[in-house]
Amino acid sequence: MAITAAMVKELREMTGAGMVDCKNALVETDGNMDAAVDHLREKGLLKAGKKAGRIAAEGICTTLVKDDGKKAVIVEVNAETDFVAKNEKFQTFVKDVAEQAINTSVNTIEEFLEEKWVLDNTLTVKDALASQIAIIGENMNIRRFKQVTEENGFVMSYIHAGGKIGVLVDLEADVVNDSIKEMAKNVAMQVAAIKPVYTNRSEVDQSYIEKEREILTVQAKNEKPDAKDNIIDGMVMGRINKELKEICLLDQVYIKAEDGKQTVGKYVEEVAKANNAKITVKGFVRFETGEGIEKKEEDFAAEVAKQMGQ
Repeated sequence: MAITAAMVKELREMTGAGMVDCKNALVETDGNMDAAVDHLREKGLLKAGKKAGRIAAEGICTTLVKDDGKKAVIVEVNAETDFVAKNEKFQTFVKDVAEQAINTSVNTIEEFLEEKWVLDNTLTVKDALASQIAIIGENMNIRRFKQVTEENGFVMSYIHAGGKIGVLVDLEADVVNDSIKEMAKNVAMQVAAIKPVYTNRSEVDQSYIEKEREILTVQAKNEKPDAKDNIIDGMVMGRINKELKEICLLDQVYIKAEDGKQTVGKYVEEVAKANNAKITVKGFVRFETGEGIEKKEEDFAAEVAKQMGQ
């Protein structure tokens, strides 16, 4: 059977073994992927192979900010169980990944995994990950990272629930003091808690607004078939504005607002005025551990029955 580059790439992604080793394994097994994995294990070239297919949907998010506050990174590293996520070795590895990610010049996770591991230049990041899988005994995955740089202000970080949620907030500010840093932390907590989609309304794509307008217009006409167009338009705009207040950070009601009405934008303006500062919330990044990963539902009764031969 002809061994293609795509087959070699697939085996390498499954196992973390070297390209040449993967090609040789496929040649030896006539292209049988499962047999090639076994071959690599038999040769001692794959310690973590059996774990590679298991779903890693737990883990932690962490952030790292440079001492001057101008540059930060957020990373998500996954494991199979919450138990391992609390393991000291796992947490140390995640911190090491963040240290590497804050200094990397690449933008994609694929490129990042192929970089030389800073703590051991004989390894790639992917090799270091495979080594940790073998040591810890669970499948793990460096899922994503994002750098944020702000030369004209600072980046604030926030970690919620021991790494369940991580947030970075980018603030342009001509004054940086404890009061403004406290405001930034509160905004980051808002992002963690309320999960906005956009920073402000200018980021919302007009096509999204038009699509919502179409849907809500039909909805309003169904509710009030005899209403005049201006009444329908008013209903639609009211509903669009309500939705934007929920998904745009600066339009959201600030979670610590004493009157229950003050928006995040007004809160930022208030703090800026009190400190004679110009402040702009330029953006944010929010990672939630396991977000979007389909977790395997275990049927323990069926598993026990299977093991008993029933």
